[in-house]
Amino acid sequence: MSARFQSEQWVAAPLERVFAFFANPHNLPRIMPPGLGTKLVKLNLVPPPRGVQTPSANLEPMAGAGTEMMVAFRVIPYVPIHDRWIVQITDFALNRYFRDVQRQGPFRCWEHTHSFESRTASGREATVIRDEVNYEVGFGVVGTMLERLLFQRLMRSAFEYRNRALLKIFPEC
Repeated sequence: MSARFQSEQWVAAPLERVFAFFANPHNLPRIMPPGLGTKLVKLNLVPPPRGVQTPSANLEPMAGAGTEMMVAFRVIPYVPIHDRWIVQITDFALNRYFRDVQRQGPFRCWEHTHSFESRTASGREATVIRDEVNYEVGFGVVGTMLERLLFQRLMRSAFEYRNRALLKIFPEC
């Protein structure tokens, strides 16, 4: 059974700065719950084409289409057993969106689209971040039970943590 998770967050920072932060794989551990012990183990960075780079985007390395990364994390928070997850960026449009898919990991399938939209609020530049995750746990009936009992809650918790972390990284002035 396939599942879908969606999230939306407003950040009081310009689109180019927020997109550049998200497109830099080294920032992933900064926005993941500490209990998961997320680490970037291996990175095969394929930068976006040179013509799409902007001055603000050059502040951080960006993972364009074709980038592959191996991430280690705890499947069960605070338990010292790490699992490895290999994901690849399959689509990339500067300051609009990027999509990553699981090549190897804990899910039967995983596709995560990160999209970004510029907004002005009270005369200030801001960014709306939208996430859509389509995934399948696998393992038949047992996987369906795990998805309902565990993964939905873990997904919500991880995105709630990320939202709080982003408010610290991009504070309102």
